Amino acid sequence: MLNVMVPSLVFCLLAQTGKGETPGLKSEIRPFLERHCLGCHRSKQAKAGIDLSGFREDTLVDQDVDLWVRVTDAISERTMPPKGKPGPTEAERERAVQSIERMLEALEDVHDPGRRMIQRLTRYQYNNTIRDLLGVDTNPAAAFPADGGGGGGFDNNASTLFVPPILMEKYLATAAAVLEQADPERYLSARPGKAIGKEDAARRCLEEFAGRAYRRPASDEEVARLLRLFQSADRKGRSFDEAVRLALQAVLVSPNFLFLVEQDQHGKEPYRITEYELASRLSYFLWSSMPDPLLLRLAGQGTLHQPEVLDQQVRRMIADPKSRNFTKDFAVQWLQLKALANFAEPDRSRFPEYTPELRDAMVEEAITSFDALFREKAPVLDLIDADFIYVNEILAKHYGIKGVAGTMFRKVAISDPNRGGLLGMAAILTLTSYPERTSPVLRGKWVLAELLGTPPPPPPANVKVLPLEDKVEKGLTFRGRLEQHRSQPVCTACHAKLDPPGFGLEGFDPIGRIRNQIGGAPVDDSGELTTGEKFRGVAELKRILKTQKKEIFVRNLTRRMLSYALARGLEHYDSPSVKEIVSRLESQGYRGGALATEIVRSFPFQYRRNEPIARKIR
Repeated sequence: MLNVMVPSLVFCLLAQTGKGETPGLKSEIRPFLERHCLGCHRSKQAKAGIDLSGFREDTLVDQDVDLWVRVTDAISERTMPPKGKPGPTEAERERAVQSIERMLEALEDVHDPGRRMIQRLTRYQYNNTIRDLLGVDTNPAAAFPADGGGGGGFDNNASTLFVPPILMEKYLATAAAVLEQADPERYLSARPGKAIGKEDAARRCLEEFAGRAYRRPASDEEVARLLRLFQSADRKGRSFDEAVRLALQAVLVSPNFLFLVEQDQHGKEPYRITEYELASRLSYFLWSSMPDPLLLRLAGQGTLHQPEVLDQQVRRMIADPKSRNFTKDFAVQWLQLKALANFAEPDRSRFPEYTPELRDAMVEEAITSFDALFREKAPVLDLIDADFIYVNEILAKHYGIKGVAGTMFRKVAISDPNRGGLLGMAAILTLTSYPERTSPVLRGKWVLAELLGTPPPPPPANVKVLPLEDKVEKGLTFRGRLEQHRSQPVCTACHAKLDPPGFGLEGFDPIGRIRNQIGGAPVDDSGELTTGEKFRGVAELKRILKTQKKEIFVRNLTRRMLSYALARGLEHYDSPSVKEIVSRLESQGYRGGALATEIVRSFPFQYRRNEPIARKIR
């Protein structure tokens, strides 16, 4: 209920401040809290869990900037206060937004790149890295424990990537297995002979392999430790190949391989990460894998951080087929597509067309569409609406499109305004449906949370569950029953925001096919957003989102991708960087490749710090 309850309080708090003044908590807001708010929002009995009694200093903004960003959206979107409740005038609403923005701008003169925790490789990154290091493409991490999702919703969040004992056992077993499977040429860069002795050959193999595996040159001490393992195996009569492999197993279970290690530097001020650390950040962002020889060579030359070199490498990496690792990993997690395979299960008696092959094609459409944004220099706004889609034969048949044959996905121009963009994709529409019927609530929630980054609060406890079927009952369509449900005071606030975008998608059935009837009654896909825009059908809804909500969408996509690139959830001190990236992206036509480039150029991507940065609100 956070973004429901707080804005209504902020209306009354900030409407008291004059335009051009910076609100002061002690002098202006605290007295109002005492008079009007703390009766309900104090200590353990605070309604909706929002306790305002502890806010006594002007550090309020600094402590929770994200809260105030969401408050700004709620005010601008007119979702608060709920209908039927007294609210601010339009002038007060505008003044409230301006007041919050001034408070946020007061923090933007402080650059804090954040402290990046040491990140363990995810299972996906481990598989890709083993493939690029040894040429083994057998999904060796399949037996590892699942990675958890962290801040930003991505499983590469360093704060959630723990190392349970069972995982260390898996690492040990997997290291031996992948070395056995690999072609010796991938790790034996030298062999003993007339020109080189046994130990010198081993040292060369270990130094070269460890340098690639550690993503930086191995130190003399590290190589010496590995060489001692070789020597021990050699004394026991192992062959040269076997003795080298034994030492290389130690490389593959070393923290320098399993973790993306970044060393702290002296001082309390932010500092630029090393060239090799930058190479790893870059490769695990755009390839979900280790740096290639060119990145490591540029890092060794000390030139990778140079803007023109870095831009060139981003372009090269996006053009490389390995960039699909990024688009697949990011898109599947951002769009929640894993749930399609794990949880979505349309009723097979009603939808026999829904097969595993069709489901996989649905997911592939979303991944390929996202991938094209970067390869074809297309605008990210194509994710909202486009006059083309990517389909193969099975998906084209599902959509009623003729002339597409084979399993390969290809770009197809369309004239139907219902398709094109994420909201016309069967993957999203199936994911946000129940087995027997669609769900305007789930679909509306997906639009708000995943597309726009403005998630609604969780529903209150003991809310009556709607029927699982969408047939007409007692003269009421399913929409009629939903509107009856949302008329209850406890439901009104959330559903006023949730339902309209979901209604706009009612022209699609539970597996994403276009329909004109629901339970024998004509489809009603009209709606009105809380900001007053009326629409009928998904085509008009997409037009509104693409024109009037594009700033919110682009900001959300930027925040999601920056969080993924940094392997951490974003904090309030990241807001200036997000704002700058969005501004630069707008000047470049919102191109997908430009978004990746601007994230790599950003301050938090290239810098880190040891201790929190002291901030003062000016």
